[in-house]
Amino acid sequence: MVEFQRDGGVARIFLNRPQKVNALDSAMLDALVGVLGRVDDTIRVVVLGGHGKAFCGGADVNELRSLNPQSARDFIGRIHRACDAVRKLPVPVVARLHGAVIGAGLELAAACDLRIAAQGTRFAMPEVRLGIPSVVEAALLPRLMGSGRAAWLVLTGEAIDAERACAWGLVESVAEDVDRAVSQLVDSLVAGDAAALRTQKELLQMWQEQPLSVSVPRSIERFAQAYTIPRAKATKEH
Repeated sequence: MVEFQRDGGVARIFLNRPQKVNALDSAMLDALVGVLGRVDDTIRVVVLGGHGKAFCGGADVNELRSLNPQSARDFIGRIHRACDAVRKLPVPVVARLHGAVIGAGLELAAACDLRIAAQGTRFAMPEVRLGIPSVVEAALLPRLMGSGRAAWLVLTGEAIDAERACAWGLVESVAEDVDRAVSQLVDSLVAGDAAALRTQKELLQMWQEQPLSVSVPRSIERFAQAYTIPRAKATKEH
């Protein structure tokens, strides 16, 4: 259900349920959390993608239809745990997006640090059309896109194309050759200092969640701590 590949310091994780457009059911969500747990201290960058014709078609419709109030809480909790596990990885996570990126799949993509979409990719949050609200990591969308654009997605349920997603800030790049674009980005990330990248990711998330009165002093401390690392000292000397 979830495939893990490793090439040196780069881990590639693929949703692997192509016959169901990588729709997320409980088993797949649990498997994803388990695979994310395999990212160790030697990994520099993670790429998250999907096999088949789409990145992810959203939550599994059959499971959604079977839910009651208690099982609905459990299921949405699984979606949150998977997204949160992506966000809490200590290294940059690049979303490789193609085909359809829908509902919970879009929440997974939003939990990544950077997003590259293939031309022709479609994005949607159609939950209101199914009689349910968009929740959990949909809360990241206003931070990425602004409140009005996020509201347009979650209130209308209509899809947008990759070019509009890029213009709105939902993805960072649209590529004709998405694998080449992802590889170039990975190379750029790996060229950075490993410890500095981990610190920078920590700071980015803190900037999202904390007020300036907290994030600026903590950033100063992280900057000073960098000079305890030999490479940072060497940079200062040269």
